[in-house]
Amino acid sequence: MEETGLNKQEVDFIIDHAFREDIGTGDITSNSIIPENATAKATMTAKADGVIAGLPIAKRVFEKLDTNLIWQPNVKDGDQVKKGDLIVEIEASFRALLTGERLALNFLQRLSGIASETAKYVKEVEGTKVKILDTRKTVPGLRIFDKYAVKMGGGTNHRIGLFDLAMIKDNHIKIAGGIEKAVNQVRKAIAADIKIEVETTNLDEVAQAINAGADIIMLDNMSNELMTEAVKRINNRCLVEASGNMNISRLKSVAATGIDVISVGALTHSVIALDISQNICQL
Repeated sequence: MEETGLNKQEVDFIIDHAFREDIGTGDITSNSIIPENATAKATMTAKADGVIAGLPIAKRVFEKLDTNLIWQPNVKDGDQVKKGDLIVEIEASFRALLTGERLALNFLQRLSGIASETAKYVKEVEGTKVKILDTRKTVPGLRIFDKYAVKMGGGTNHRIGLFDLAMIKDNHIKIAGGIEKAVNQVRKAIAADIKIEVETTNLDEVAQAINAGADIIMLDNMSNELMTEAVKRINNRCLVEASGNMNISRLKSVAATGIDVISVGALTHSVIALDISQNICQL
């Protein structure tokens, strides 16, 4: 698990909660029919083209049900697969393979869907300096998984939560009495190494954010023409983020405005899971 950058304790916490939800007091069907000491082999196969993410998490699901698990992956996270490709072969307790199947697939399919979608967005800006960022529009409780999947698709993680980057939005600005006042209040209250981002919707607000010394300026729901002018005025004094209605068809034209990063909520908030199947191949 260490090689993924995921915290093992956090992963186990999420999986254990999922077990409580799905297994509860036990898999009454499998436990009634399958002998306790029976073993079996299974395969997971891609039923659509995409990018794989979540294999270490799926493995951990089965490991927690059978410590003698034999896990033989044919690909690794971040790899492209085609429909019909073998993803992994598994040998374990027959009960474990059936009890853990849906949970392992739920994680693997969702994360592979996120990685696959992210890879499409990343490909659109290939050859430019632009990076594709995720957002906080993730499934509650699964953020570390969702953001891990974005990385496996070639994307870049934005802030993890409300604690690791200060993002000043319109309501903050209103209550503070302006952008400069909002930035000053936050700057006084947070650690020096935490960056401050300011959301702007027009060139006047961009100018205020520049004068306030923002580390990142977000250009929110601006036209390409307005973003081009904003980038000129910012003139490399801070990082520039484009956000709002960033669908894949806009990416190349948005990248051409000179911005540095594009944040895309669609990477995680409405992902289509990658179709993956598990089949018992030997009893």
